[in-house]
Amino acid sequence: MLRATRRIAIIGASADPGRPSFGVFRYLVAQGYECVPVNPNEREVMAVPAFGTLAEAVTATGPFELVDVFRRSELCVPHAREAVGAGARCFWLQQGVVNWEAARVAHEAGLDVVMDRCTMIEVRRLVGR
Repeated sequence: MLRATRRIAIIGASADPGRPSFGVFRYLVAQGYECVPVNPNEREVMAVPAFGTLAEAVTATGPFELVDVFRRSELCVPHAREAVGAGARCFWLQQGVVNWEAARVAHEAGLDVVMDRCTMIEVRRLVGR
């Protein structure tokens, strides 16, 4: 999935360099992915404008292949529905995030689902670092 992906919406992306979502955002951008932050509490992340919802991000910037979620597990079902509505191909819950209902919603709509895995770690495996 990551080899075929170019555009990633990162739900819960933070402008705080101390947050894991910032480190992953920075790494993915450095690897050539076009990442767009989705967080109603941020104006921008690394000079990339942030959007309050995934739908707003899609309207402003176009569709995403992958929706990467940095939220507490119990908050993920609405994000699965957003990813389905946005036409994403993959719904990805970051390391430590597990929600079987969100996975079911995405899977039944035809999305690939990854849970409890870090996109940065997986990209590092792909590029051999």
